[in-house]
Amino acid sequence: MNKKSILSLIVAFGFSCSALISQVNNNFEISKSIDIYNSVFKELNLNYVDEINPGKLNETAIRAMLDDLDPYTVFVSEAQSEDMRIMTTGEYGGIGSLIQQSGDYVIISEPYEGFPAQKAGLIPGDIILEINGIDAFKKTSSEISELLKGVPGSTLKLKVRRAGQDEPIEVELTREKIKLDNIPYSAVLDNDIGYILLSGFTQNAANDFREAFQRLQASQKLKGLIIDLRGNGGGLLNEAVDIANLFVNKNELIVSTKGKSPDRTSIHRTRFAPLDLNIPIAVLVNEASASASEILAGSLQDLDRAVVVGQKTFGKGLVQNVVPLSYGTQLKITVAKYYIPSGRCIQAIDYSHKTENGGKIPDSLASSFKTRNGRTVFDNGGITPDIQVKAIDFSPVTTNLYANNFIFRFANRFALQHSSIAAPEDFVITDEIYNDFMQFIEKEEFQYTTESEKMIGELKKIAENENYLSDVSEQLQALEQQFHAIKEQDIRKHREEIGRLLQIEIVSRYYYQKGKIISALKKDDDLEAAKAVLDNSTEYKTILSSSN
Repeated sequence: MNKKSILSLIVAFGFSCSALISQVNNNFEISKSIDIYNSVFKELNLNYVDEINPGKLNETAIRAMLDDLDPYTVFVSEAQSEDMRIMTTGEYGGIGSLIQQSGDYVIISEPYEGFPAQKAGLIPGDIILEINGIDAFKKTSSEISELLKGVPGSTLKLKVRRAGQDEPIEVELTREKIKLDNIPYSAVLDNDIGYILLSGFTQNAANDFREAFQRLQASQKLKGLIIDLRGNGGGLLNEAVDIANLFVNKNELIVSTKGKSPDRTSIHRTRFAPLDLNIPIAVLVNEASASASEILAGSLQDLDRAVVVGQKTFGKGLVQNVVPLSYGTQLKITVAKYYIPSGRCIQAIDYSHKTENGGKIPDSLASSFKTRNGRTVFDNGGITPDIQVKAIDFSPVTTNLYANNFIFRFANRFALQHSSIAAPEDFVITDEIYNDFMQFIEKEEFQYTTESEKMIGELKKIAENENYLSDVSEQLQALEQQFHAIKEQDIRKHREEIGRLLQIEIVSRYYYQKGKIISALKKDDDLEAAKAVLDNSTEYKTILSSSN
């Protein structure tokens, strides 16, 4: 054996010993910590002045321990196990409606078309008073959600209060298996460009996507394809890989995972022959596109197979596994990080250093990587689009109108007064409708406080504490009046953005989720940018070339 081999053995042995010592130390610390924990628990049970709730205390202790890690490593109680199943399968037994808190009650906010809530005649704004005789007063939306869910085929009785009706309404519904659509909408847009909205990566998402794409292809020859991943928070990794597979060759690396132990390290390649290697693709993303969405968008970008359009994505590059524990509980634990084809990790925050700059790595320290064609990309958290479009920045008045449900409630009122409207593609907010809306919010005494007004309030307090208020009160009062006058014009000044939200909300009352999507796409800066680049083959090829 030569000196080099001996040295290699010594180094390997050294690393092995180091790892063994570290493992032994960790095991001792775990044993010691469990012993201390058991002792504390026993003393509390024996000597604490009041009766304790052991189960609740234990769950609190576990959650506090996990809070020191990343937000995706969580304890799942037995009661929450069904929610975990819904996240992966997209299926649950229920009435098929979104709900939201409104004061002391929970209301129906958006029934799904064709499901029990809509078939029973429930409409947005209906206040849930009772569920199977159980009083809903002051129950949270999560508590109401649990009461509404159940075995498909089982019945439940709801008592609701509806605006404009004196007496409560009682309805009986039969729960159904509710399957959340991975593809809520697809269509051929202007200039023969296909559009597919992918809202999730639950089971069969890739098959759903394949079928939607083939339907579009069969309807006419497509000039390009837009994949919309905006607001898509992710899901199953294999579904993202299989969707990418539709547009890249078999055996292409899409994503790899690297964890602490070898069994957490894996490589995910495409497994099948592609459907279309040539169709130009634009992928729409925003700050709410995360995880599997970032893998799909990032892999197509790294392989120079698509132009990414929109805003920088969320930056979730952590892999979770669900580990079953005793008594029906589970632990969702981060076991690895995602790396897309160029070798970059999309994770934005280093949770092991979250006290330092929030765990974010400064852009100046980001490493550069190369796409297949030699374009430079960075690992500065998330996917940076090839074509960046400024996100909509709603005015304070619009934000307050939406957040405080004035737009929601006006749409409910409008739907009660109008039996039908034009198709989603054609419906617009006329001056008559907008004037009606302004009268509605005036009657409802809509008010809001701007950040500027809050600052004036703070300045008043400071001036009073420093005995300057009498000297500046006249100026501050004049400033307040000036802001009040400006605010009075805000409703008219921001008619376009307020009107757009009104339009989408009203359309959803008549045409449900699909109509809402169609209405939202009518004036969409991201979509227009994607259509423009697909319409210009020279620009498309230039973006994806190494010279860019």
